[in-house]
Amino acid sequence: FVPGQTLFGKRRAYQRKVAYAEFEGICSGDILTFEPKDKKVLLPELLPFICQSDAFFDHALGTSAGSLSPRTSWKALKDFEFPLPPIEEQKCIAEILWAMDDAVEKWISVSLAVQRLSHVFSVNNFLLHEARKKEPNIPDGWTIGPITKLVHIDPRMPRELSDDLDVSFVPMESVLETGGISSKEDKKLGEVRKGYTYFAEGDILFAKITPCMENNKGTIAEGLTNGIGMGSTEFFVLRPRKDSGRYFVYFLSMSKTFRQKAERWMQGSAGQRRVPRDFFEKRPIVIPPQAEKNRIGMILRSLDARIKEANQHIQLMNNARMTLLNSFFNGLT
Repeated sequence: FVPGQTLFGKRRAYQRKVAYAEFEGICSGDILTFEPKDKKVLLPELLPFICQSDAFFDHALGTSAGSLSPRTSWKALKDFEFPLPPIEEQKCIAEILWAMDDAVEKWISVSLAVQRLSHVFSVNNFLLHEARKKEPNIPDGWTIGPITKLVHIDPRMPRELSDDLDVSFVPMESVLETGGISSKEDKKLGEVRKGYTYFAEGDILFAKITPCMENNKGTIAEGLTNGIGMGSTEFFVLRPRKDSGRYFVYFLSMSKTFRQKAERWMQGSAGQRRVPRDFFEKRPIVIPPQAEKNRIGMILRSLDARIKEANQHIQLMNNARMTLLNSFFNGLT
């Protein structure tokens, strides 16, 4: 391929893989390369957006064949028709869409930069030094111990809770990798009392099974009906002790460093490995003083809010771009 061509992944077209070449190179045989026959009729800079339109992907999916790795082909795609405005209008449309694409890329850069900052800050404050049997090299006022010094593991459900109580039911898939709960359903406690995990408002959920643990599934349980939640048994429930620093514990449990340590303790067969309770009870961590726990927690909470804000901008810009793109190529005559 050469600069100015559009690259389209014909294998598993539902993945919407489209790129605009800015350099010369060689690509997979599962990638089709497109270029205009006449640049005075079709602007090369507009072609990648045409290939990102819903109409084009619907055509690509509708002409794909195969079960495990469905593929479309140039023979099937060459008859795709779309509204094509005059070249001057194409230039205006392309300029708008490329500006929106550039805005998305800048927000992605912001998100990644804050994520890196959050990771560096976490590494410097979580498990800053490995616990040593002799002369641990830790800052003054910091101590060493298991995370159970900061949390209760899987607290018991109060006996007085009635089966008729409305509670939030939270399935595993509703807990996000970035933290938070995407959806929850009200159920009677009696419906979910057995076979599910109990947690309460403010508890921290920590996924213990692969790949959920490796994918960073976890959250602070908030907005629960009557302050009670029930969910998958594949979560550990971490209830912060008094003055343990809820946000310090939460971001510790979500940090890459902590997850990597937990992964090394996982037990079981391939695909069904789990973090054992022993990890929380025996694996030593470095614990800062209360004021430092609060400071670290608040800084990470602020950085997390900035990451989510940037990701919201990315989602909004992508949605706006797709709406505009589809309006151009579905509504033009």
